[in-house]
Amino acid sequence: MPFPPSGYFVGSAVFHYLGPALAVLLFAQLEPLGVAGLRIWGAAVVFAAWRRPALRRIDRTVAAWGAVLAAMNTTFYLAIDRLPLGTVAAIEFLPVVALATLGARTARNVLALIAAVGGVALLTDAELAGEPVGLAFAFANAGLFAVYIVLAHRMARRPGGGVDGLAAAMVTAAVLVVPFGTAPALPAASDPAVLAAGLGVGICSSVIPYVLDQLAMERLPRATYALMTSLLPATAAVTGALVLGQFPTTAEAAGIALVIGGVASHRDPG
Repeated sequence: MPFPPSGYFVGSAVFHYLGPALAVLLFAQLEPLGVAGLRIWGAAVVFAAWRRPALRRIDRTVAAWGAVLAAMNTTFYLAIDRLPLGTVAAIEFLPVVALATLGARTARNVLALIAAVGGVALLTDAELAGEPVGLAFAFANAGLFAVYIVLAHRMARRPGGGVDGLAAAMVTAAVLVVPFGTAPALPAASDPAVLAAGLGVGICSSVIPYVLDQLAMERLPRATYALMTSLLPATAAVTGALVLGQFPTTAEAAGIALVIGGVASHRDPG
């Protein structure tokens, strides 16, 4: 019996925010850009040793994917340094809802998008005065996450699958992050424990979930995959509570519920 695509997605969802939750614990040792650099470099080392991506695989799409991975991971870490993980996750999900809605333009799906927008409004209302910079990074990350899904899905549909393309894109991201990640990561050079933790974050955040994403995207339409990401805000909220002690307020919990409920009511044409 073949493994269901939803199983790959669930595995990806678990690691999608478990890795960042562990990264937040490293913020006491390194600046967010340093942690982001360690995450990307650690993942690139694993991919280079595992898949040995050749430079000839770095075409225009792979290079764009690598640039998106570098920018998405850094803005995400800058956001979760300032905002709760559950809030960033719900904002991250908003353009993905729109992406899913574009796959099936119906009144039901428009209402689903409105509910999701309302949920994000609840989540961000309390942060507008206190952390506008954090919100700016969160919304930038959200847009990049939607672009990630488009590029990753395109690569997953290439002959032979997209894992080799992912490896080449991650190596590209590792090069692109050098100018702004090196100096903040230098303190880790004298601390083997921090280096090991950075490698672990890279595996949990950028190797396991992205490979599982590729396995799921090979088997699912893009709009369906985007719809399934309704699980992610709940995953982030639970992970933030268990690992970081970031328990949502009543308004935040209502906002997360609106995002999940809105997308759960979305219907893909398939």
